[in-house]
Amino acid sequence: MPPSRREELIDAAMKVFQKNGFHGTSLDKVLQEGGISRMTMYNHFKSKDELIVAALRRSDEIFRNDMMKFVERRADDPIERLLAVFDFHLSVLEDENFCGCMFVNAAGEFNDPESQIRRVAADHKREIVRYLSNLCRQGGIKDSDALAVQLVMLLSGSIVMAHVVGKVDAQQLKPVDAGNLARLAAETLIAAARS
Repeated sequence: MPPSRREELIDAAMKVFQKNGFHGTSLDKVLQEGGISRMTMYNHFKSKDELIVAALRRSDEIFRNDMMKFVERRADDPIERLLAVFDFHLSVLEDENFCGCMFVNAAGEFNDPESQIRRVAADHKREIVRYLSNLCRQGGIKDSDALAVQLVMLLSGSIVMAHVVGKVDAQQLKPVDAGNLARLAAETLIAAARS
């Protein structure tokens, strides 16, 4: 079944928001990217903010599904799956279209904690923590919630470093270097939590 105009609009918004930011993207840019009329846009969304929320939710769905499929193909053991999450993030950092974390970027642009956009960004991070915490529990780690938060901090930090430094000064730190360093730190944290 071909995608609906609403889905096409969300896909176009995801692409343009990821590349240009939220405040730096006009609705005209999104509509041009998707070949969609303003009337069609307003048939589906009342505002740009509603479109941003839909784009973030769709990005979250795609990202987490891709990550879980990658992890499940890569390993059966829960501890190995934790490390496979870092391998998945390495593949994200290596992508030529890598523009940082859409959810961190959203939180940076919408700093009001009551903003629905900010809440969707926070929900994404909480879902990643929940997934990792579950893997930690399956792997027999007692303080699974604490380790999961630490691992997400490593993941998020590596993405920020790859975007902020790696995209500017790849001789100092290539984007993939940030991911590799985070994976090494994760191995240390996991070993300490298991002992």
